Amino acid sequence: MRNGHCNLALRVFNSMPIRNSVSYNAMISGYLRNAEFSLARDLFDRMPHKDLFSWNLMLTGYVRNRRLRDARVLFDSMPEKDVVSWNAMLSGYVRSGHADEAREVFDEMPHKNSISWNGLLAAYVRSGRLEEASNLFESRSDWELISWNCLMGGYVRRNMLGEARLLFYQMPIRDLVSWNTMISGYAQDGDLSQARRLFAESPVRDVFTWTAMVYAYVQNGMLDEARTVFDEMPQRIEMSYNTMIAGYVQYKRVDMARKLFEAMPFPNIGSWNIMISCYCQEGDVAQARNLFDRMPEHDSVSWAAIIAGYAQNGHYEEAMNMLVEMKRDGEGLNRSTFCCALSTCADIAALELGKQVHGQVVKTGYENGCLVGNALVGMYCKCGCIDEAYEVFQGIQHKDIVSWNTTLSGYARHGFGRLALTVFESMITAGVKPDEITMVGVLSACSHNGLTDRGTEYFHSMDKDYGVKPNSKHYTCMIDLLGRAGRLEEAQNLIRNMPFEPDVAIWGALLGASGIHGNMELSEKAAEMVFKMEPNNSATYVLLSNLYAASKRWVDVSKIRLKMREVGVHKTPGYSWVEIHNKIHTFTAGDCFHPEKHRIYAFLEELDLKMKQEGYVPATKLVLHNVEEEEKKHMLKYHSEKLAVAFGILTIPAGRPIRVMKNLRVCEDCHNAIKHISKIVGRLIIVRDSHRFHHFSEGNCSCGDYW
Repeated sequence: MRNGHCNLALRVFNSMPIRNSVSYNAMISGYLRNAEFSLARDLFDRMPHKDLFSWNLMLTGYVRNRRLRDARVLFDSMPEKDVVSWNAMLSGYVRSGHADEAREVFDEMPHKNSISWNGLLAAYVRSGRLEEASNLFESRSDWELISWNCLMGGYVRRNMLGEARLLFYQMPIRDLVSWNTMISGYAQDGDLSQARRLFAESPVRDVFTWTAMVYAYVQNGMLDEARTVFDEMPQRIEMSYNTMIAGYVQYKRVDMARKLFEAMPFPNIGSWNIMISCYCQEGDVAQARNLFDRMPEHDSVSWAAIIAGYAQNGHYEEAMNMLVEMKRDGEGLNRSTFCCALSTCADIAALELGKQVHGQVVKTGYENGCLVGNALVGMYCKCGCIDEAYEVFQGIQHKDIVSWNTTLSGYARHGFGRLALTVFESMITAGVKPDEITMVGVLSACSHNGLTDRGTEYFHSMDKDYGVKPNSKHYTCMIDLLGRAGRLEEAQNLIRNMPFEPDVAIWGALLGASGIHGNMELSEKAAEMVFKMEPNNSATYVLLSNLYAASKRWVDVSKIRLKMREVGVHKTPGYSWVEIHNKIHTFTAGDCFHPEKHRIYAFLEELDLKMKQEGYVPATKLVLHNVEEEEKKHMLKYHSEKLAVAFGILTIPAGRPIRVMKNLRVCEDCHNAIKHISKIVGRLIIVRDSHRFHHFSEGNCSCGDYW
């Protein structure tokens, strides 16, 4: 009974002089096949006499629609049950991943058949409870082939190839699924020799067998051999092409990937998505967008790929526009797309759009799950909303280590070190074992807040207390911690006594610390070590040049700049941005392109007068150019973060925070100026620079001027 014929069938049914259970069952079955569930239930309730088939029909309808609670109520009210009834309830729990409930039904069954046993085994395998699945399997001997394959597949998915192989050789008979499962398992594990041996022994091969071998060669980086197998395949499906194309993409052979993609007779949506991701990874977002626009249809992966491509290549406004377009297009968001969308909003600090995505998350019920919940916490942290981040964190039902680490690191980056350590203590109390990332967050929190002694205690006890051995990131945090506190000699001693050679990050931390305290000799030594490891590190050239300029060593400044030109290193231009009504407004120093530049500059002049009345003095020493004092003051006045803050104050309604993002570190003069501005205009101003957040309010900053 097709959907369009439901009404006709109902008229015929209603015109019948006598209706028996067969008639009712036929109508109910038709409604269920056409997803008319409420009509089916209404008719079921009106049946004068229900037979066992009617009950089972309705029960199966509930199960297929994943309405397990209603199914259980119906099941418990059945006047009689047969093995079909029990198996229907069992299969409902299996499909929904409720292994314990499936076991309860199984144990209560008065009579079990092979479907019952296979169902319970599948429940354990699907939920990853392979030890219980194995015990169940060993409890009887007459398993069907489908059950052997089910358990073996479970072992392969968990990378338990030893157990899978043992089962494979114990099988009384094997079919194509058995061989393909083992070949695929070895292929995924990168064990080419075993995959090749089984491929040779397999008595029958289909397209999946051949594709598994292509994948095995790809996994080992043997693309030419993979292509040979691909070309020998008697038939190919989209999966075969996609496996080979993905191999080319993985090993940066983009031209080969493109040629094979273009040669595909009927590329599926996965093929298009692979190529879009490929071009995005290569930085060719224009070509990725061209493919995206040519696609016959998009899925959530397509949208996620192009949005991530824009964001990862710095095209933040385009990424945000695509997010808006995706919502307008009505694309259903799954967990993966939500995470990608939230990650993009975090990268570009698109808070308003992030809140809209959050609203969609709440509607789908994903908010309290770990995967999307963690992405939400990260988004709010990076957008300057630490209170909202913590609120989401509290709502996550089963917090994992990522939930705790994201929240802890968020507080650390926002300058709330003591709150970060409170989260850490709560984590320990909750019985969650810290990992390497946790301890980086803890040490970073201590570093950003001047908690030098406490951070040192954590560093020296983390192996003994938590089993986390210090790695280079932890040592980098410690060099930063000691260096900021002016304990440069201790920092150098720590480097000398490290169990491994210091890397670029460690020397960079020492360079930054020695620069803060004006130790030029140590700065030059640290910079020299960085140049040896990374000759093209632009940040080091710029920092050393700035230190020379601050000491008025203009000859050395010229030498550094000449060396940068010779090496081909360019200084990263500084810029700041602010989100207004789902649009990103970007500013550079002395920006003359913004359509409201005259209004912004006039407002800054007003603020400048009021700030000077409040005692603000421009820090002209920070202008690292050999120019007159007045010109230095003029250059300081129009730094990108000041322009963005001014525009935010002019356009964002009173009572709402101003959130400004900057790609480099905020300068000392801007930091001082924004403190004054926050007091003058009575607004909370949150600035995210490349290192941390600064919350300016009533003339103070959350960092306590320790940054």
